Amino acid sequence: MKPSSLPASEPPARHIDARIKELEGWRGKTLAAMRALIHEADPSVTEEWKWCVPVWLLDGIVCTGEAYKTTIKLTFAKGASLDDPTGLFNSSLEGNTRRAIDIHEGDSVNAGAFKKLIRAAVAFNKASEPAPKAKAAKPAKAKVAAKKTARKKTK
Repeated sequence: MKPSSLPASEPPARHIDARIKELEGWRGKTLAAMRALIHEADPSVTEEWKWCVPVWLLDGIVCTGEAYKTTIKLTFAKGASLDDPTGLFNSSLEGNTRRAIDIHEGDSVNAGAFKKLIRAAVAFNKASEPAPKAKAAKPAKAKVAAKKTARKKTK
């Protein structure tokens, strides 16, 4: 069953399972293997089905998994901010935000390094969470009135 034919109400995991099955061959096996490594790296990571691709999240997008004719592409939303000492990122290197890993047939991915990259993305997302909002500032009119009063006192 193609993911696009599944009702939107189906759980994301079911869409992703269907996509993996649809891909067959090395692309399906590779996407399934990378999905398993993501969950091994951090079992708290959740899955969504957005833009017709798997999306893995924890306090924000960790990465997406796209399938092309000759490539499985794992795009890290904030990859440019992550350390990649083993050089897994090999695509989308020119941007200031994203980084990707393109996997071609026959390629092997260092599982340990990949899991470290997933954990780094999760840690970055957690550190980037917006701070709780502070108390509301005085309305603009009150600030203007206070400045006028202060000017009068200094004259």
